[in-house]
Amino acid sequence: MDWDDFKIALAIARHGSLSAAARALGSTQPTVGRRLDALEQELGAKLFEREAGGMRVNALGQSLLEGLEQMDAGALAVQRRIAARDTGLDGSLLVTSLDWLGDDVIAPMLARFGALHPGLELELINDVRVFNLARREADLAFRFGSFAQENLVDRRVGDVAYALYASDDYLARHGRPDPANGLDGHALVLMDRAAGAVAHEAWLPPLATRARVALRANGLRSHLAAVREGAAMAVLPCLLGEREAGLQRVDVGAPPVIRPVRAGFHSDMRQTPRLRALVDFAAAEFERLADRLCPPALRR
Repeated sequence: MDWDDFKIALAIARHGSLSAAARALGSTQPTVGRRLDALEQELGAKLFEREAGGMRVNALGQSLLEGLEQMDAGALAVQRRIAARDTGLDGSLLVTSLDWLGDDVIAPMLARFGALHPGLELELINDVRVFNLARREADLAFRFGSFAQENLVDRRVGDVAYALYASDDYLARHGRPDPANGLDGHALVLMDRAAGAVAHEAWLPPLATRARVALRANGLRSHLAAVREGAAMAVLPCLLGEREAGLQRVDVGAPPVIRPVRAGFHSDMRQTPRLRALVDFAAAEFERLADRLCPPALRR
């Protein structure tokens, strides 16, 4: 039987519906449905119960899952070892990052690296979701904080500082905020509620008990746009805030927020020349950009 058909069944079991499995596989719902029908016909038995909310694995499907998981893990291990066999800097690398870090730091960094090694095909995906590096959803990830997945290697490549910023116009109209009165009379842009307490701005709400929240948004470029407009203040990466004409860093007496950036990849890929070369290049680039990413005045 075709292992690819069993991968379809495994994806449906993991994700609970045809549409979710299709997204995970980079396919379409009709294609996934047809492949499942063909597999069940070949087996002469159903693996799933179709329900209003999606697909539920039946008893036969459940009995096959452990074996399918083992087959999938073995196939992925083989793929990683094949990918790691290369001796040169040709081939492809899929890199993941998020939000402004991917756009303003990682993307130009990858472009510079690709220009040095024209035999490489580099792909960058900026997404808030955590990619599974063991499943080769990505070869390399740049993230804030540590990596929770097993069998990963991660390396601290740099630091990023955040500070409170406001426009010249905003400060002319509202004056400088005073933490002694809870930033009374001032407006803020914060992350959306779904994001919860994010590390770079978690320190601000306790100081801003009397400030008005003018906007919540899930991307720091939206925060930057609101600050640039003079509508509110926001915590921004110093790389973005310092380079914007007409913005000022605002001191409210809180210590600076400095977040480490880490590069992570699966341990099976540690000897892959193109991956090692990219991680080394990234570390050197973060060092070159150190004063822009984390201004000396804010370093502890």
